[in-house]
Amino acid sequence: MPPNEPLSVNARGMKCPWPALRAARAMRGADAVLVEADDPVAPAELEALASAQGWAFEALGEHRFSLHRSG
Repeated sequence: MPPNEPLSVNARGMKCPWPALRAARAMRGADAVLVEADDPVAPAELEALASAQGWAFEALGEHRFSLHRSG
């Protein structure tokens, strides 16, 4: 995978905190991840994770989210 390609994380069907935990693990080796998560709490959890780590968070649509390292 090219270094600028975001890593995809499928967390559909998982209840929080699992989507955020999967995203955090994926970010260990990537500069960006695309997360698919359908738990209603997931957007808030992912945004809090990004904020705590200094990453950018973006909701891309229903159940799709982007996290990436800033700068």
